[in-house]
Amino acid sequence: QVQLVESGGGLVQAGGSLRLSCAASGRTFRTIGWFRQAPGKEREFVAAIIWSDGNTGYYADSVKGRFTISRDNAKNTVYLQMNNLKLEDTAVYYCAASPYYSGSSGAPQMYAYWGQGAQVTVSS
Repeated sequence: QVQLVESGGGLVQAGGSLRLSCAASGRTFRTIGWFRQAPGKEREFVAAIIWSDGNTGYYADSVKGRFTISRDNAKNTVYLQMNNLKLEDTAVYYCAASPYYSGSSGAPQMYAYWGQGAQVTVSS
């Protein structure tokens, strides 16, 4: 059965760092992406990686230069390293898997499976 299990969320002060993990099982996917959703806001694309590439990440402008997406083939896990966190980064973060090459697309409709969500709260 397909599973995407997230971990690494928590509370951090502005300027600090967190790393989210997304462990995939059950099948392989071409793209793993990260999305986030804050209360009262639409789900927002954050970052994505093409599994077979692994070197090139795709990022929303709001996080570019601060967040880094990467993957570990041996662990079948994708990471989102979040540095210099801002109050605006507070949201529930979801990893998602796509059967398509969706790295350059922020459309959630392209992602078939979703993790359970990880709360990230940035405080002042």
